[in-house]
Amino acid sequence: MCKPCLRQMGACPTWFGMKRPIIYHPDPRLKKTCAAVDDLNDDLRSLADDMLATMYDAPGVGLAAPQVGVLSRLVVLDCVKEQGETPRPLVMFNPQIVAASEELSTYEEGCLSLPEQFADVTRPAEVEVTWIDRNGKEQREGMRGLWATCVQHEIDHLEGKLFIDYLKPLRRQMLTRKMVKFKREFARG
Repeated sequence: MCKPCLRQMGACPTWFGMKRPIIYHPDPRLKKTCAAVDDLNDDLRSLADDMLATMYDAPGVGLAAPQVGVLSRLVVLDCVKEQGETPRPLVMFNPQIVAASEELSTYEEGCLSLPEQFADVTRPAEVEVTWIDRNGKEQREGMRGLWATCVQHEIDHLEGKLFIDYLKPLRRQMLTRKMVKFKREFARG
């Protein structure tokens, strides 16, 4: 998901890895279901660091592994937006929503794989999520607001689902056509 530039707010962490290229829709890798992470190792921790660097540089509030071409169940998030607040990067291996509220909320969502494209998406207002952290420890947390929206958006990526899949077919086709044109122009330089 996209967010205002953290560097302008003086909150852009610089201790993470190298920036990786982001895959743009339409790309078949974005529609694939990702494999579970069975062996948490240094290569995967390094990938998580690279993803955080990529997310902050974009800038965004979330990034899923398939968006950088890796079909593993890994997402990174940081929904801290207030100036002066300390960033709160979350690295989630094998994240899973275990409970969702009946109450719904609608946010205008964007996606780093669909630059400059936004649409209102309605999702559960609160979710409870479990995941394995970068140290191999199981975590469980309730999330609401932007955090809830973002974690649902990123977990959708792990299932091969994009936020535009929630839209009516005509709107989805229009955004896909815009992205095809964007990719063509991007390739030309």
